[in-house]
Amino acid sequence: MIVQALAADRGKRLDSLLRERLPEYSRARLQTWIREGLVTVGGQTVRASHTVRGTESIQVNPAELPPLRAVAEDIPLTVLYEDEAVIAIDKPAGMVVHAGAGVHSGTLVNALLHRFNSLSSTGGDLRPGIVHRLDRFTSGVLLVARTDAAHRDLAAQFAARQVRKTYLSLVEGRLEGKGRITSPITRDPRNRARMTARLEHGRPSLTSWEALENFDGFTFLTIDLGTGRTHQIRAHMASIHHPVAGDRLYGARPSAWNRYFLHAHRLVFRSPASGGEVTVVSPLAPELVAWKSTLS
Repeated sequence: MIVQALAADRGKRLDSLLRERLPEYSRARLQTWIREGLVTVGGQTVRASHTVRGTESIQVNPAELPPLRAVAEDIPLTVLYEDEAVIAIDKPAGMVVHAGAGVHSGTLVNALLHRFNSLSSTGGDLRPGIVHRLDRFTSGVLLVARTDAAHRDLAAQFAARQVRKTYLSLVEGRLEGKGRITSPITRDPRNRARMTARLEHGRPSLTSWEALENFDGFTFLTIDLGTGRTHQIRAHMASIHHPVAGDRLYGARPSAWNRYFLHAHRLVFRSPASGGEVTVVSPLAPELVAWKSTLS
């Protein structure tokens, strides 16, 4: 197929332009085709980051990608809780929850498939057992469903905001007392990799925080989520000019710790197996304890 670049497209990245013109294909798939030489500009292969001049004819030769399927890998896991219906994992920072664009190994799902005989199939072949997610560099408690019935039950609890989620975070600047942030969250139109709470529209969101300790230039907080939006804590804290420490995507200064300071500390839910309330706690990750010890 031919995609004709227009004057209004001048300055756009090639992969961005193709995503606009070919919305039926994911950006990851388009980027794969570009890497494999299935996309040419003026008869030449180029990079996904190629800057469009606005006059080109772009030849796209679609090719089917093999379906993604999670595979078992022998990766260590720390299990905080398990029963017949659910498993609670202590996810380390840096581990991706499930495979996606550019990441097919070393994921939490791969580790789970090796450790446990069966998981819920509700999330599909790529996300077996996954009811909710944590960002790659967020550590702490994550729930996994063992059966389809448990998956439906837990998903309903999350949707009804019955699961109580508490995080520990270090943010830039000084905060005292308690506060609530209710700004709506939406995708940042200037940077699609992040969310923003600085526009007047978006999905209703609620973040409650309480200052625990003050340091020189930083505040250690406990944070409770009333909603579960993508990057909610990161976007909300940045919106009040107190970004999560080390979170460069949201404007924080660089740190030496190769992650940002955000930890899913406690999760309270109703077990689909027993019907009883379960509280799972993950201690602050060792590298965050070390980071905090350097503050004064």
